[in-house]
Amino acid sequence: MKRVGLALVGLGNVGRRVLALLAEHEDKLNEKYGLAFSVRCVADSSGVAVSEDGFDLARLVAHKLAGSKLRELPEFREGLGVAGALDSVPCDILLEASPVDLDTGEPGVSNCRTALEHGLHLVLANKGPLALVHEELDRLATDADAGILYSAAFCGGLPVLNIIRRDMVCGEVSALRGIFNGTTNFILDEMLHGRAYADALLEAQDRGIAEADPSLDVGGWDTAAKLVIAANTFADEKITLADVHVSGIEDVRADRLEQCRRDGSVLKLVATAELVDAEWRFRVEPTPVPVESFLGGCSGWEMAVELESDIYGKTFHKLWEREPIPTAASMVRDAVHLATMGRQASL
Repeated sequence: MKRVGLALVGLGNVGRRVLALLAEHEDKLNEKYGLAFSVRCVADSSGVAVSEDGFDLARLVAHKLAGSKLRELPEFREGLGVAGALDSVPCDILLEASPVDLDTGEPGVSNCRTALEHGLHLVLANKGPLALVHEELDRLATDADAGILYSAAFCGGLPVLNIIRRDMVCGEVSALRGIFNGTTNFILDEMLHGRAYADALLEAQDRGIAEADPSLDVGGWDTAAKLVIAANTFADEKITLADVHVSGIEDVRADRLEQCRRDGSVLKLVATAELVDAEWRFRVEPTPVPVESFLGGCSGWEMAVELESDIYGKTFHKLWEREPIPTAASMVRDAVHLATMGRQASL
């Protein structure tokens, strides 16, 4: 049995579910993969708690669900940061699920740098570091002989990045198009059926699907960040948010949705990456798509991706994600891959 020490940063909707999944599937992880995960470091907005023997995950989840902060735990270390925690307890993988900041990337960027400087593998649900400093993180990972996996940062449980990286070894992606944000898709769908924009957004926030700052969702920036992450998985050159034309759904009105319906189309927030005259173009914008098309049939909480490549032609991928459990499961999957294959899992 291989024992694997974990550090988890961020105990919000995704982080708590990661803990719950690790506890619920402990026997399967032991028996099928030969892995015994031990969460030895956890961090939230109040600070850091460490346990060299590993936390009781059920107790930790119950503590957070009760609305309590880590500082109220006996394992809390006043004044200890993530770097100090990694110095004090042995960890192999850091799971980064702190709140997304697409301006500075913090605290995610610093946490990622710290993990890689300590030689840890890295699993991300946080899109900020990947959208802003992906190239730097790759260099640090190479120097540390560490792996980085981030399937949870792109469309939750959809394994599209794994398909591109692992299954399309001989293929070259020539275009990508999709609906990457379940919140905006849900809001537009609800507005089409007469519901107020504000009411639909509130439900998305209550379910833990919308970002803490909903402007990232409705402004198109969450979708743009995912487009950057996907493009940096298959394109020859690394891009940033500055390379993406972004327009959100804040100004979409019911009359525009109704006009689309009369035209036999439906309005979706669509992300597109395409080669034009041998150069990649990236955009995110509300786009009418035919009702009978693959993207037109993507409703409610669904996210969808169309991939086009030279060998495989067009492939279509769709996921219904009303709660953040599939995103958390993607983090666990990435941790399993890194624990079993090391850096090779990310190449």
